[in-house]
Amino acid sequence: MSLLADRESRLLIDGKLVAGSAGAFTTINPATEDVLGVAANADADDMVRAIDAARRAFDDTDWSTNTALRVRCLRQLQQAMRDHLEELRELTIAEVGAPRMLTSGGQLETPVEDLSFAADTAENYRWSTDLGRATPQGIPTDRRIVREPVGVVGAITPWNFPHQINLAKIGPALAAGNTLVLKPAPDTPWAGAVLGELITGHTDFPPGVINIVTSSDHAVGAVLASDPRVDMVSFTGSTATGRSVMTDAAATIKKVFLELGGKSAFLVLDDADLAGACSMAAFTAAMHAGQGCAITTRLVVPRARYDEAVEAAAATMGSLKPGDPTDKRTVCGPVISARQRDRVQGYLDLAVAEGGRFACGGGRPADRDVGFFIEPTVIAGLTNDARVAREEIFGPVLTVIAHDGDDDAVRIANDSPYGLSGTVFSGDDERAQAVAARLRVGTVNVNGGIWYSADAPFGGYKQSGIGREMGVAGFEEYTELKVIATAVAQ
Repeated sequence: MSLLADRESRLLIDGKLVAGSAGAFTTINPATEDVLGVAANADADDMVRAIDAARRAFDDTDWSTNTALRVRCLRQLQQAMRDHLEELRELTIAEVGAPRMLTSGGQLETPVEDLSFAADTAENYRWSTDLGRATPQGIPTDRRIVREPVGVVGAITPWNFPHQINLAKIGPALAAGNTLVLKPAPDTPWAGAVLGELITGHTDFPPGVINIVTSSDHAVGAVLASDPRVDMVSFTGSTATGRSVMTDAAATIKKVFLELGGKSAFLVLDDADLAGACSMAAFTAAMHAGQGCAITTRLVVPRARYDEAVEAAAATMGSLKPGDPTDKRTVCGPVISARQRDRVQGYLDLAVAEGGRFACGGGRPADRDVGFFIEPTVIAGLTNDARVAREEIFGPVLTVIAHDGDDDAVRIANDSPYGLSGTVFSGDDERAQAVAARLRVGTVNVNGGIWYSADAPFGGYKQSGIGREMGVAGFEEYTELKVIATAVAQ
């Protein structure tokens, strides 16, 4: 089976690969602007059929209670992805514009291996907990707490790390006993649709348990939030769209998981290795063209060494030239689309209007007329009040901000509508830990530590979202709690 050549993907509805009722739409290579092929274009009626199928599979089969079947199916999907890993790698590089080096980690291989965590969790999970005997209102009662699946889950995913986010929802949702409808991003439909091909060809998933609906129309995904037959919506994307999902879901009071935007801060304390820390911040901000919600895009440094910090960040950032994502040496590839490139450029123009300057970068690379590339850019001379320091840009852009000590650094980091992630660098681990404890964020990297792992919950405070993905906490997002109380015969 070829996953890339002359590709025309299909929808997966009720166990069958089918065409979209709205025809097909093209998917573009963001590095070359070439048309790669087409994806099935669903309309609202297709989505309704997918929801119907998921509802029937949950209500009328033993999927929700057959843990062994769920574990087997997830392991089969994992093995199918392993068996087609090199084809999936080429598809990911071409459609996502992901640098080849990243497909060995979070862009492909890591999320495939992380499916084991979902399967293992389901296999070993304590679904029932004895609460013991009590005599509420004088009635002897045995009580237990049980965890059950939520029901039908609607999953809406973005384009920046499609395999990681698709599988981070599919894995735990299905392992917990739910059925699911996946709506992938229009910019990366193949990354979602290919799962349908692997599922139908290599697994025992019953019809309707998982449905995959690609569409160029964002309104098709909105059906998942408004349809009363969907019990939960799991959304990853922008905060603005997350608000819409939450609003639509409110009509039926359905459960909502949201993983949204970020404007994370990289704090360098005055006893840190300044050059090393700033170089790491720059590398991180340029990776995958800055298209990551948890990437630290505000570099907060001691005021007395501000110019030195800007110079160090720019030296690294300026050396990471935008390149061909097929080249294993490339760190910064293209952004996903012309629309996104223009959006990033708009923020760069705004930085100048706000009084900032570019220590490196600032626009499209002169040597690349084709492809959606933006130069890795360091912005200096602005405070945390500037829009480029407060709004999520989603491009390879790092803004350097001065602080006046630990308290001020924490104040700047927390002065944001977001609270997704953060980094602290210090020569004193205890001092760094004390600062990390004061950050209002969901994950913190201290002196280069890595928080991304299948067993570690990921999510944010404030407008960065609601709930956690990954880890046992992420598995339990897809469950409901029930208390069963049984009177004891006298």
